[in-house]
This record gives sequence, C-alpha cells and structure tokens, in this order.
Amino acid sequence: MAFTNSQLVAYSKLSPNYNPRSSKIDTITPHIVVGHLSLKTLGKIFANSAREASSNYGIDDFGASAMFVEEKNRSWCSSSAANDHRAITIEIASDTTYPYAITDKAMQGLIFLCADICKRNKIPKLLWKADKSLIGKIDQQNISVHRWFAPKECPGEYVYSRLGDVAAEVNKILIPTPIQQTAAWTYAVKINADSLNYRQGPGIYYPIVGKVHKGEIYTIVDEAYGAGSSKWGKLKSGAGWISLDYCTKVW
Repeated sequence: MAFTNSQLVAYSKLSPNYNPRSSKIDTITPHIVVGHLSLKTLGKIFANSAREASSNYGIDDFGASAMFVEEKNRSWCSSSAANDHRAITIEIASDTTYPYAITDKAMQGLIFLCADICKRNKIPKLLWKADKSLIGKIDQQNISVHRWFAPKECPGEYVYSRLGDVAAEVNKILIPTPIQQTAAWTYAVKINADSLNYRQGPGIYYPIVGKVHKGEIYTIVDEAYGAGSSKWGKLKSGAGWISLDYCTKVW
C-alpha cells in the first residue's frame, strides 16, 4: 500500500507513539483536544512516549493543521487498534466545557483536511449516519468516533452533532454539483475584485492556477456549486474556475 501525507500541514512534530499501519485508509475519526491547545503544545504532548497517545493530525483554533503521525502509520488515538489501523485520526482544539465547541475556522480546517484525506486515499464520498452498528461498513458510514470504543464524550456534542454537515461540505469538494441550464446560456462577466484567483476546479480547495484582474471580462461556459463561494464559473479558455461572487454579469 502506498501512503502519502497532507500538504496542508503548517507544522509537523512526529510522535514516537505509533505502529506501522496494517490496513488501507478508508475511515476518518475526528477527536477533540480539550483546552484550545496550540499545535506546538499538542505536538509536545504526543512527543512524550510515556503518554502512549497520538493522532495523525491536529487542527488549532485558526484552522491550521499539523502532522504528528504519518499516514503510513497507525496512531494511538481511538482506544481501538482496529479502528486506528484503518482510520486517519484528527485532534481538534475545543472548549473545556460541554458541548466542547470548536471555532468556525477549526471547522473549516477540518472540512479541508478531510477532503484532502479523501482525495489522496481514493475515498469517493464521506458518509455519516451516527450509527455505531455500522463500524467498518464503509459503504454505509466511513466516519467513526472515539465514544464508540471507550466511555468518553469525544468528540463532544458540538462536533458530533455536526458530522453530517461536515460530510456534506466535504462531498461538495469531492463531487462538485453541476448547475443545470435550460437553454444556450454562455455569458460574460466583469471582474470586480482587484485580483481574483482562478482555480483548477470549482471550490477553494482546488489549487490556484492563475489570476484575473479588476475590469477584465471573461466568458463563462459552465457553473457549479463548490466550497468558498455561492457559485463558480468555468472560463471559456478552460484555464480554470472563478468565484462568481466577485463578478458582475455583463451580457
């Protein structure tokens, strides 16, 4: 099995607490780390071998991510060796009290990281039904949680109650939704922003491939819904997609 690591990480401190992974990656397990810890603080905690704990990734209050255990290795995170061997585990900074809320930026960071994990590991869609009986049945549910394997509250009610929304947002990135048109409809837009990135696909998760500039006019030949904008438009040149939130339709 070939494994890669996320290029989204802003910080890395590898933990000694891991085993070589014995399964392909087909599951994501979000956790919370109580206390709004920084990535460096969490890295120090996992660097202590006496703790016998780790995770593959962490996300801080600002949505930045860190790597503590490479994806080729199983972290010690879920109180279940079987789950950790198949899952990517993610610790997210949270409040110290019920419902253990995380920041909006941390939630956005979780969505982007999950989408990246799914893309690289060929997970076509993220599925959540809040059903413990579906553990391991990845065609029906491929998110798992710590509370299913140990008497813990993790990942807290705030995250747990929003995992369906997380899956939906991740799937918008993985499977952009075309907008059906009823007639010939190509049109031109004028760029309103001083500088606007165009991307490889319809969503801010896709790589930036160039820029357009204020006052320039472009023909749009396709539309799609995607993360980070109410609507995306495909440039006639085929060079990429732009956010139509920063454009005015001119004809």
